[in-house]
Amino acid sequence: MEKEIEDDLFGKLPNEIICRIISFLPSESALETSLISSMWRGLWNATLAKQITTDDDAADAVFEFVSHFNQHDPLGHPRKLQLHFGKLGDLLLATVSPNNKLRLEFSTENRETPRHFGWHLKLNHQRDQTLISHQPSPSTFFVKFLYLKSVSSFGNEAVSSMIPCFEFLENLKIIECEELQSLHIESSPRLLSLTIFDCQNLKSLHLKTSKLRSFRYRGFLPHIWTEHHFNLADAMLDFRQGPGYGGFKSSDFDPMLLTIKNAQVLTLCKWTFQTLIWPSLLPLQANFIFYKLKELWWIDNWEERFSIDRLISFIKLCPALEQLYVTNGPKSYCMARTALPWKKGNGQTKLAHLKVIKLVGFTTEDDETNLAEHIRDLVRVEPLIISSIKTEKRV
Repeated sequence: MEKEIEDDLFGKLPNEIICRIISFLPSESALETSLISSMWRGLWNATLAKQITTDDDAADAVFEFVSHFNQHDPLGHPRKLQLHFGKLGDLLLATVSPNNKLRLEFSTENRETPRHFGWHLKLNHQRDQTLISHQPSPSTFFVKFLYLKSVSSFGNEAVSSMIPCFEFLENLKIIECEELQSLHIESSPRLLSLTIFDCQNLKSLHLKTSKLRSFRYRGFLPHIWTEHHFNLADAMLDFRQGPGYGGFKSSDFDPMLLTIKNAQVLTLCKWTFQTLIWPSLLPLQANFIFYKLKELWWIDNWEERFSIDRLISFIKLCPALEQLYVTNGPKSYCMARTALPWKKGNGQTKLAHLKVIKLVGFTTEDDETNLAEHIRDLVRVEPLIISSIKTEKRV
Protein backbone atom coordinates (compact mmCIF):
# COMPACT_ATOMS: atom_id res chain seq x y z
CA MET A 1 0.00 0.00 0.00
CA GLU A 2 2.84 2.40 0.87
CA LYS A 3 4.44 1.74 -2.52
CA GLU A 4 1.17 2.53 -4.31
CA ILE A 5 0.93 5.84 -2.44
CA GLU A 6 4.50 6.69 -3.41
CA ASP A 7 3.72 5.89 -7.04
CA ASP A 8 0.68 8.14 -6.91
CA LEU A 9 2.73 11.00 -5.44
CA PHE A 10 5.37 10.75 -8.15
CA GLY A 11 2.70 10.33 -10.78
CA LYS A 12 1.27 13.74 -9.88
CA LEU A 13 4.50 15.53 -10.76
CA PRO A 14 4.44 17.30 -14.15
CA ASN A 15 6.70 15.74 -16.77
CA GLU A 16 8.74 18.95 -16.98
CA ILE A 17 9.62 18.73 -13.28
CA ILE A 18 10.53 15.04 -13.52
CA CYS A 19 12.83 15.75 -16.47
CA ARG A 20 14.37 18.66 -14.59
CA ILE A 21 15.09 16.47 -11.56
CA ILE A 22 16.72 13.80 -13.71
CA SER A 23 18.92 16.33 -15.50
CA PHE A 24 20.75 17.01 -12.20
CA LEU A 25 21.61 13.34 -11.61
CA PRO A 26 24.71 11.42 -12.76
CA SER A 27 24.05 9.11 -15.71
CA GLU A 28 23.92 5.87 -13.70
CA SER A 29 21.63 7.35 -11.05
CA ALA A 30 19.40 8.92 -13.69
CA LEU A 31 18.72 5.53 -15.28
CA GLU A 32 17.67 4.10 -11.93
CA THR A 33 14.79 6.57 -11.70
CA SER A 34 12.88 4.39 -14.18
CA LEU A 35 12.27 2.04 -11.23
CA ILE A 36 10.50 4.67 -9.13
CA SER A 37 7.09 4.56 -10.75
CA SER A 38 5.25 3.84 -13.97
CA MET A 39 5.19 7.56 -14.76
CA TRP A 40 8.97 7.86 -14.60
CA ARG A 41 9.39 4.59 -16.48
CA GLY A 42 7.10 5.84 -19.23
CA LEU A 43 9.28 8.89 -19.79
CA TRP A 44 12.37 6.73 -20.25
CA ASN A 45 10.52 4.44 -22.69
CA ALA A 46 9.03 7.18 -24.86
CA THR A 47 9.52 6.14 -28.49
CA LEU A 48 9.57 8.20 -31.67
CA ALA A 49 8.14 6.25 -34.65
CA LYS A 50 8.81 6.91 -38.33
CA GLN A 51 7.98 5.27 -41.66
CA ILE A 52 10.86 4.96 -44.14
CA THR A 53 11.54 3.18 -47.43
CA THR A 54 15.33 2.91 -47.98
CA ASP A 55 18.56 2.23 -46.09
CA ASP A 56 19.66 5.81 -46.75
CA ASP A 57 16.46 7.02 -45.11
CA ALA A 58 17.30 4.87 -42.09
CA ALA A 59 20.81 6.30 -41.81
CA ASP A 60 19.53 9.87 -42.07
CA ALA A 61 16.83 9.23 -39.47
CA VAL A 62 19.29 7.72 -36.98
CA PHE A 63 21.75 10.60 -37.39
CA GLU A 64 19.03 13.17 -36.87
CA PHE A 65 17.79 11.23 -33.84
CA VAL A 66 21.25 11.01 -32.27
CA SER A 67 21.97 14.69 -32.87
CA HIS A 68 18.98 15.69 -30.71
CA PHE A 69 20.10 13.67 -27.69
CA ASN A 70 21.56 15.80 -24.91
CA GLN A 71 23.69 14.03 -22.29
CA HIS A 72 22.78 16.71 -19.75
CA ASP A 73 19.05 16.44 -20.41
CA PRO A 74 18.46 12.74 -21.24
CA LEU A 75 14.66 13.04 -21.26
CA GLY A 76 14.46 16.25 -23.25
CA HIS A 77 13.95 14.12 -26.36
CA PRO A 78 12.76 10.49 -26.81
CA ARG A 79 15.55 7.96 -26.22
CA LYS A 80 14.10 5.42 -28.64
CA LEU A 81 13.47 5.59 -32.36
CA GLN A 82 11.42 2.94 -34.15
CA LEU A 83 11.75 2.83 -37.93
CA HIS A 84 9.22 0.92 -40.04
CA PHE A 85 10.44 -0.18 -43.48
CA GLY A 86 7.67 -0.06 -46.08
CA LYS A 87 5.22 -2.95 -46.34
CA LEU A 88 7.63 -5.72 -45.36
CA GLY A 89 7.15 -5.21 -41.65
CA ASP A 90 10.90 -4.85 -41.01
CA LEU A 91 11.79 -2.80 -37.96
CA LEU A 92 14.82 -0.95 -36.64
CA LEU A 93 14.84 0.12 -33.02
CA ALA A 94 17.52 2.67 -32.14
CA THR A 95 18.13 3.45 -28.47
CA VAL A 96 20.52 6.03 -27.07
CA SER A 97 21.81 5.88 -23.51
CA PRO A 98 23.99 8.10 -21.37
CA ASN A 99 27.73 7.52 -21.55
CA ASN A 100 27.67 7.71 -25.35
CA LYS A 101 25.92 4.41 -26.09
CA LEU A 102 23.85 3.65 -29.18
CA ARG A 103 21.99 0.37 -29.68
CA LEU A 104 20.61 -0.66 -33.08
CA GLU A 105 18.36 -3.72 -33.08
CA PHE A 106 16.77 -5.09 -36.23
CA SER A 107 13.70 -7.29 -36.60
CA THR A 108 12.99 -9.30 -39.75
CA GLU A 109 10.41 -11.76 -38.47
CA ASN A 110 8.43 -11.67 -41.71
CA ARG A 111 11.35 -12.76 -43.91
CA GLU A 112 10.84 -16.36 -45.02
CA THR A 113 14.27 -17.16 -46.51
CA PRO A 114 17.53 -15.98 -44.89
CA ARG A 115 20.06 -14.36 -47.22
CA HIS A 116 23.71 -14.60 -46.20
CA PHE A 117 25.86 -11.52 -46.66
CA GLY A 118 29.41 -10.26 -46.28
CA TRP A 119 30.12 -7.10 -44.34
CA HIS A 120 32.98 -4.63 -44.67
CA LEU A 121 32.85 -2.08 -41.86
CA LYS A 122 35.18 0.89 -42.27
CA LEU A 123 35.71 2.78 -39.06
CA ASN A 124 37.55 5.77 -40.55
CA HIS A 125 37.99 8.23 -37.74
CA GLN A 126 38.72 10.99 -40.20
CA ARG A 127 36.10 13.24 -41.70
CA ASP A 128 35.37 12.48 -45.32
CA GLN A 129 33.73 14.96 -47.67
CA THR A 130 31.47 12.18 -48.95
CA LEU A 131 30.07 11.72 -45.47
CA ILE A 132 29.23 15.33 -44.66
CA SER A 133 25.56 14.83 -45.54
CA HIS A 134 25.34 12.32 -42.70
CA GLN A 135 27.11 14.39 -40.05
CA PRO A 136 24.77 15.19 -37.15
CA SER A 137 24.34 18.75 -36.02
CA PRO A 138 26.45 19.79 -33.01
CA SER A 139 25.34 18.07 -29.81
CA THR A 140 26.77 16.73 -26.58
CA PHE A 141 26.36 13.11 -27.74
CA PHE A 142 29.14 11.27 -29.55
CA VAL A 143 28.79 7.53 -30.14
CA LYS A 144 31.57 5.66 -28.34
CA PHE A 145 29.76 2.37 -27.73
CA LEU A 146 27.80 0.82 -30.61
CA TYR A 147 25.66 -2.29 -30.06
CA LEU A 148 24.37 -4.04 -33.19
CA LYS A 149 21.85 -6.86 -32.83
CA SER A 150 20.22 -9.07 -35.48
CA VAL A 151 21.55 -7.15 -38.46
CA SER A 152 20.75 -9.10 -41.61
CA SER A 153 20.74 -8.61 -45.36
CA PHE A 154 18.12 -6.07 -44.41
CA GLY A 155 19.77 -3.11 -42.73
CA ASN A 156 23.44 -3.97 -43.18
CA GLU A 157 23.95 -1.26 -45.81
CA ALA A 158 22.35 1.32 -43.54
CA VAL A 159 24.73 0.39 -40.73
CA SER A 160 27.71 0.43 -43.11
CA SER A 161 26.90 4.01 -44.11
CA MET A 162 26.51 5.12 -40.49
CA ILE A 163 29.65 3.67 -38.93
CA PRO A 164 32.30 5.79 -40.70
CA CYS A 165 30.65 8.88 -39.24
CA PHE A 166 31.01 7.71 -35.64
CA GLU A 167 34.44 9.29 -35.27
CA PHE A 168 34.77 8.56 -31.56
CA LEU A 169 33.74 4.90 -31.63
CA GLU A 170 35.77 2.86 -29.13
CA ASN A 171 33.61 -0.18 -28.44
CA LEU A 172 31.77 -2.28 -31.05
CA LYS A 173 29.48 -5.17 -30.15
CA ILE A 174 27.85 -7.43 -32.79
CA ILE A 175 25.23 -9.89 -31.54
CA GLU A 176 23.08 -12.61 -33.15
CA CYS A 177 23.57 -11.65 -36.79
CA GLU A 178 22.48 -15.03 -38.15
CA GLU A 179 22.90 -14.21 -41.85
CA LEU A 180 26.40 -12.75 -41.47
CA GLN A 181 28.89 -14.99 -43.31
CA SER A 182 32.04 -12.87 -43.59
CA LEU A 183 33.12 -9.80 -41.64
CA HIS A 184 35.94 -7.37 -42.41
CA ILE A 185 36.55 -4.65 -39.82
CA GLU A 186 38.91 -1.86 -40.77
CA SER A 187 39.54 0.76 -38.12
CA SER A 188 41.88 3.43 -36.84
CA PRO A 189 43.67 3.03 -33.48
CA ARG A 190 40.64 4.52 -31.70
CA LEU A 191 38.73 1.20 -31.65
CA LEU A 192 39.69 -0.54 -28.40
CA SER A 193 37.05 -3.22 -27.86
CA LEU A 194 35.31 -5.70 -30.18
CA THR A 195 32.69 -8.27 -29.14
CA ILE A 196 31.08 -10.80 -31.49
CA PHE A 197 28.52 -13.20 -29.97
CA ASP A 198 26.38 -15.90 -31.56
CA CYS A 199 26.75 -15.07 -35.25
CA GLN A 200 26.34 -18.74 -36.08
CA ASN A 201 27.08 -18.62 -39.81
CA LEU A 202 30.18 -16.44 -39.63
CA LYS A 203 32.98 -18.26 -41.45
CA SER A 204 35.55 -15.53 -42.06
CA LEU A 205 36.74 -12.68 -39.80
CA HIS A 206 39.28 -10.18 -41.11
CA LEU A 207 40.60 -7.65 -38.58
CA LYS A 208 42.56 -4.63 -39.72
CA THR A 209 43.09 -2.81 -36.45
CA SER A 210 46.26 -2.13 -34.50
CA LYS A 211 45.25 -1.01 -31.00
CA LEU A 212 42.52 -3.45 -30.01
CA ARG A 213 42.68 -4.15 -26.25
CA SER A 214 39.61 -6.32 -25.77
CA PHE A 215 38.33 -9.06 -28.09
CA ARG A 216 35.46 -11.28 -27.00
CA TYR A 217 34.09 -14.00 -29.29
CA ARG A 218 31.49 -16.71 -28.74
CA GLY A 219 30.31 -19.08 -31.45
CA PHE A 220 31.68 -21.36 -34.15
CA LEU A 221 35.34 -20.72 -34.92
CA PRO A 222 35.68 -18.62 -38.10
CA HIS A 223 38.85 -18.29 -40.11
CA ILE A 224 40.49 -15.31 -38.36
CA TRP A 225 42.93 -13.11 -40.23
CA THR A 226 44.67 -10.40 -38.19
CA GLU A 227 46.28 -8.02 -40.66
CA HIS A 228 48.15 -6.13 -37.91
CA HIS A 229 49.47 -7.37 -34.58
CA PHE A 230 47.81 -6.06 -31.40
CA ASN A 231 48.22 -6.92 -27.73
CA LEU A 232 44.98 -7.82 -25.98
CA ALA A 233 44.49 -7.14 -22.29
CA ASP A 234 41.13 -8.94 -22.17
CA ALA A 235 40.20 -11.83 -24.47
CA MET A 236 37.36 -14.33 -24.66
CA LEU A 237 37.84 -17.19 -27.13
CA ASP A 238 34.81 -19.43 -26.70
CA PHE A 239 34.80 -21.74 -29.71
CA ARG A 240 33.25 -24.69 -27.87
CA GLN A 241 31.08 -25.49 -30.91
CA GLY A 242 34.16 -26.16 -33.02
CA PRO A 243 35.18 -24.84 -36.45
CA GLY A 244 32.62 -23.15 -38.66
CA TYR A 245 34.48 -23.57 -41.93
CA GLY A 246 35.98 -26.38 -43.99
CA GLY A 247 39.68 -27.11 -44.34
CA PHE A 248 40.36 -26.12 -40.75
CA LYS A 249 43.99 -26.33 -39.51
CA SER A 250 45.12 -25.50 -35.97
CA SER A 251 48.02 -23.47 -37.40
CA ASP A 252 45.46 -20.99 -38.78
CA PHE A 253 45.10 -19.76 -35.22
CA ASP A 254 48.79 -18.95 -34.63
CA PRO A 255 48.59 -15.19 -35.38
CA MET A 256 45.66 -14.87 -32.97
CA LEU A 257 47.61 -16.76 -30.32
CA LEU A 258 50.27 -14.04 -30.31
CA THR A 259 47.65 -11.39 -29.52
CA ILE A 260 46.72 -13.05 -26.19
CA LYS A 261 50.26 -13.68 -24.93
CA ASN A 262 50.19 -10.53 -22.76
CA ALA A 263 46.52 -10.72 -21.76
CA GLN A 264 45.59 -10.03 -18.14
CA VAL A 265 42.08 -11.51 -18.35
CA LEU A 266 41.34 -14.56 -20.51
CA THR A 267 38.27 -16.73 -21.12
CA LEU A 268 38.90 -20.08 -22.81
CA CYS A 269 36.93 -23.22 -23.45
CA LYS A 270 38.78 -26.52 -23.29
CA TRP A 271 38.43 -27.14 -27.02
CA THR A 272 40.06 -23.80 -27.85
CA PHE A 273 43.06 -24.69 -25.73
CA GLN A 274 43.57 -28.32 -26.69
CA THR A 275 42.91 -27.91 -30.43
CA LEU A 276 44.12 -24.40 -31.27
CA ILE A 277 46.64 -23.36 -28.62
CA TRP A 278 48.34 -26.46 -27.24
CA PRO A 279 49.63 -27.88 -30.57
CA SER A 280 51.58 -24.65 -31.12
CA LEU A 281 52.77 -24.32 -27.52
CA LEU A 282 53.92 -27.89 -26.95
CA PRO A 283 57.32 -27.48 -28.63
CA LEU A 284 57.75 -23.98 -27.14
CA GLN A 285 56.60 -24.43 -23.54
CA ALA A 286 59.72 -23.00 -21.96
CA ASN A 287 59.57 -19.89 -24.16
CA PHE A 288 55.84 -19.15 -24.33
CA ILE A 289 54.54 -18.13 -20.90
CA PHE A 290 51.47 -16.03 -20.09
CA TYR A 291 53.41 -13.84 -17.66
CA LYS A 292 50.72 -11.17 -17.26
CA LEU A 293 47.63 -13.37 -16.96
CA LYS A 294 45.90 -12.70 -13.63
CA GLU A 295 42.33 -13.86 -14.25
CA LEU A 296 41.36 -17.06 -16.09
CA TRP A 297 37.78 -18.11 -16.93
CA TRP A 298 37.81 -21.75 -18.03
CA ILE A 299 34.79 -23.47 -19.65
CA ASP A 300 34.89 -27.26 -19.54
CA ASN A 301 32.85 -30.42 -19.98
CA TRP A 302 33.56 -32.67 -17.03
CA GLU A 303 31.86 -35.64 -18.70
CA GLU A 304 34.93 -36.12 -20.87
CA ARG A 305 37.80 -38.13 -19.50
CA PHE A 306 41.06 -36.37 -18.60
CA SER A 307 39.49 -32.90 -18.65
CA ILE A 308 41.61 -31.85 -15.68
CA ASP A 309 44.82 -32.45 -17.61
CA ARG A 310 44.03 -29.66 -20.07
CA LEU A 311 43.33 -27.11 -17.38
CA ILE A 312 46.37 -28.04 -15.31
CA SER A 313 48.61 -27.89 -18.37
CA PHE A 314 47.43 -24.37 -19.12
CA ILE A 315 47.65 -22.87 -15.63
CA LYS A 316 51.24 -24.12 -15.41
CA LEU A 317 51.95 -21.51 -18.07
CA CYS A 318 50.42 -18.70 -15.96
CA PRO A 319 52.79 -17.89 -13.04
CA ALA A 320 51.03 -14.60 -12.16
CA LEU A 321 47.52 -16.11 -11.98
CA GLU A 322 45.45 -14.67 -9.11
CA GLN A 323 41.87 -15.75 -9.87
CA LEU A 324 40.58 -18.93 -11.50
CA TYR A 325 36.94 -19.45 -12.49
CA VAL A 326 35.99 -22.92 -13.75
CA THR A 327 32.57 -23.56 -15.31
CA ASN A 328 31.45 -27.12 -15.99
CA GLY A 329 28.87 -26.96 -18.77
CA PRO A 330 28.18 -30.37 -20.32
CA LYS A 331 24.77 -29.28 -21.62
CA SER A 332 26.12 -26.15 -23.30
CA TYR A 333 29.29 -27.78 -24.60
CA CYS A 334 28.27 -28.62 -28.17
CA MET A 335 31.61 -29.80 -29.53
CA ALA A 336 31.74 -33.56 -30.01
CA ARG A 337 34.26 -35.53 -28.03
CA THR A 338 37.68 -35.47 -29.59
CA ALA A 339 39.90 -38.43 -30.26
CA LEU A 340 43.05 -36.32 -30.50
CA PRO A 341 46.01 -37.72 -28.56
CA TRP A 342 46.97 -35.75 -25.48
CA LYS A 343 50.49 -35.18 -24.26
CA LYS A 344 50.91 -33.54 -20.88
CA GLY A 345 53.29 -30.66 -20.39
CA ASN A 346 56.29 -31.08 -18.15
CA GLY A 347 56.30 -27.60 -16.63
CA GLN A 348 56.68 -27.36 -12.86
CA THR A 349 55.50 -23.77 -12.40
CA LYS A 350 54.37 -22.90 -8.88
CA LEU A 351 51.46 -20.50 -8.56
CA ALA A 352 52.53 -18.04 -5.87
CA HIS A 353 49.68 -15.57 -6.35
CA LEU A 354 46.54 -17.69 -6.79
CA LYS A 355 44.03 -16.40 -4.22
CA VAL A 356 40.55 -17.38 -5.42
CA ILE A 357 39.10 -20.37 -7.25
CA LYS A 358 35.39 -20.38 -8.12
CA LEU A 359 33.73 -23.59 -9.32
CA VAL A 360 30.38 -23.44 -11.13
CA GLY A 361 28.23 -26.23 -12.55
CA PHE A 362 29.80 -29.18 -10.73
CA THR A 363 27.28 -31.76 -9.58
CA THR A 364 29.37 -33.78 -7.12
CA GLU A 365 31.85 -32.93 -4.41
CA ASP A 366 34.14 -35.66 -5.76
CA ASP A 367 34.70 -33.72 -8.98
CA GLU A 368 35.47 -30.55 -7.05
CA THR A 369 37.78 -32.38 -4.65
CA ASN A 370 39.59 -34.02 -7.54
CA LEU A 371 40.27 -30.65 -9.14
CA ALA A 372 41.34 -29.14 -5.79
CA GLU A 373 43.86 -31.93 -5.22
CA HIS A 374 45.46 -31.36 -8.60
CA ILE A 375 45.75 -27.63 -7.97
CA ARG A 376 47.24 -28.20 -4.51
CA ASP A 377 50.42 -29.48 -6.15
CA LEU A 378 50.84 -26.18 -7.98
CA VAL A 379 50.16 -23.53 -5.33
CA ARG A 380 52.34 -21.98 -2.65
CA VAL A 381 49.48 -20.47 -0.65
CA GLU A 382 46.01 -21.82 0.10
CA PRO A 383 43.47 -20.16 -2.21
CA LEU A 384 39.86 -19.64 -1.23
CA ILE A 385 37.54 -22.00 -3.10
CA ILE A 386 34.00 -20.80 -3.79
CA SER A 387 31.96 -23.88 -4.60
CA SER A 388 28.68 -24.32 -6.45
CA ILE A 389 27.89 -27.11 -4.00
CA LYS A 390 29.21 -25.61 -0.79
CA THR A 391 29.31 -21.90 -0.15
CA GLU A 392 33.04 -21.76 0.41
CA LYS A 393 35.96 -23.83 1.62
CA ARG A 394 39.73 -23.96 1.38
CA VAL A 395 41.93 -26.39 -0.49
